[in-house]
Amino acid sequence: MTANKGTRKSAKSTSAIGKASKGFTDEERAAMKEYLQEKKAAARRGPRADKADGESDVLAKIAEMPQPDRAMAERLHAIIKASAPALSPRTWYGMPAYAKDGDVVCFFQSAHKFKTRYATFGFSDKANLDAGTVWPVAFALKQLTAADEARNGALVRTAVS
Repeated sequence: MTANKGTRKSAKSTSAIGKASKGFTDEERAAMKEYLQEKKAAARRGPRADKADGESDVLAKIAEMPQPDRAMAERLHAIIKASAPALSPRTWYGMPAYAKDGDVVCFFQSAHKFKTRYATFGFSDKANLDAGTVWPVAFALKQLTAADEARNGALVRTAVS
């Protein structure tokens, strides 16, 4: 009595049958490279680096942005500094970000960076925005009105509370 051994086929992913993974986009690879450069620069500066170093990096990134993202980033930078002076500006994956005790709390992602139709103002899991079981952690920005600026300032204050 011999057992019938069927032909074995190689295991394939069932999530994307017939579609090959394209990996990271050029923009994503560039962001990862920027992140590594940021880590190396921070290591060179050492633990005594001050807020001015991070702020100059953030302002340089903002200056590189095309309009209207640059105007929104400049305005958000001012709002965040006024709303939460304890946050330290720094770059994060090549984006302006603001950290508390070394952990990024919020960030601005230019629409141009990933070729999207809107910029994003987002919050990490370190932000204290928890409200029930569901809450927003990122906001699409096409422009900033006075009401938007007030709401974003309130969100930043809440995030660092």
